[in-house]
Amino acid sequence: MSIELNHTIVAAADKEASAQFLADILGLKVSPQFGPFIPVEIANGVTLDFADNGDRPLVPQHYAFLVSEDEFDAIFGRIKERALPYWADPYHQRVNEINTNDGGRGVYWEDPDGHNLEILTRPYGSGG
Repeated sequence: MSIELNHTIVAAADKEASAQFLADILGLKVSPQFGPFIPVEIANGVTLDFADNGDRPLVPQHYAFLVSEDEFDAIFGRIKERALPYWADPYHQRVNEINTNDGGRGVYWEDPDGHNLEILTRPYGSGG
């Protein structure tokens, strides 16, 4: 058996709202609650399992999604429709820009909990 990422837990102030936000932006569906988690499954079978963080401080994480050119256009369109701030870089220095790293396109934005989300059309280091 090869090793594959199966799921990761995403801490949220409101797990339902955060799961729905990601699903809406990426054009995915929210799965039924499983135990304390609200899963959002991506195409390769990995789930992001949203969980309420309780009273603990929420530490923003980074989640990157490899998408096709058409998916990039659709997702980026939803980001702009919602007038969400976006950046070309993970440090949020290049506001309202996309990047063209490795001959593809990429953009960063934040979810309601401050997690740094990214879509990219070419994996880093793939050239171009």
